[in-house]
Amino acid sequence: MSLFLQQLLNGISNSSVLFLTTIGLVIIFGMMDVVNNAHGEFIMIGAYTACVAVGTFHMPFWIAVIFAAVLTGMIGMIIEHLLIKKLYGKVAETLLVTFALEYIIQQIVRMIFGPENKTLDVPVQGQLIMGDVSIPYYNLVLIGMAIFVLAFTLILFYKTTFGMQLRAITQNSSMTQCLGVNVSKINLFTFGYGAALAGLSGALIAPIKSVFPGMGPSFNVDGFLVVILGGLNSIIGAFASSFVINESITIMSGYMSQIISKLLIFVVIIVVIRFRPNGLFASKEKR
Repeated sequence: MSLFLQQLLNGISNSSVLFLTTIGLVIIFGMMDVVNNAHGEFIMIGAYTACVAVGTFHMPFWIAVIFAAVLTGMIGMIIEHLLIKKLYGKVAETLLVTFALEYIIQQIVRMIFGPENKTLDVPVQGQLIMGDVSIPYYNLVLIGMAIFVLAFTLILFYKTTFGMQLRAITQNSSMTQCLGVNVSKINLFTFGYGAALAGLSGALIAPIKSVFPGMGPSFNVDGFLVVILGGLNSIIGAFASSFVINESITIMSGYMSQIISKLLIFVVIIVVIRFRPNGLFASKEKR
């Protein structure tokens, strides 16, 4: 029983990390219909920003996290304005551009910082011990941050004028523009917000992950899997599918090899998508 409870707690922590690294992709890919292969590189930029801010400029960790999110969001807005703006609705072209952007960002970071791994000290030391199970305090922080990001994003998209305009654009972009909404401005800030969330997640996971130029692509596969399973434009779906995928893999990994557990989960996901191709929580909205 103690093994099961420990794996359950580990799964919750891992699910929080997966959601944090995926929510930006849900917004850019799911809501904006932009196949962003450079999503992992936004996470990497956030992680490197936090490492440099803390290690070189001696910023407090939480200030560095905010700085990483803002900087990555600004970079995302620049990329949207220069590259993505003219490619909405063109899936093949967007895929090619973001694929090239992925390698460009990797090489720029490699030239500046070198290929060596960077590390960052965990800002919250210690662990909570409950009988035979334990969980690091920083994992509790990550769980709290995942809940905060979920709540903030839901409020932003469903309780504000900006969110109402974004959802209108998702349904019918041309009609929304005819009604006087500045579609280009909404797209710019939405893309920037998705990139900022990726940078935020990169800074938050930097203390528990290896930070290196090629770290980005590893987040793309799981990210797209979460988006597709949960529903392309469903934030709640991304949260739920993150929990289902990582919790299942983590619990089963306690009793079998991680490779087999992942294989079983992938088979289940394929079956689910076969009968619900739009995901578990997909809405009828379409851009």
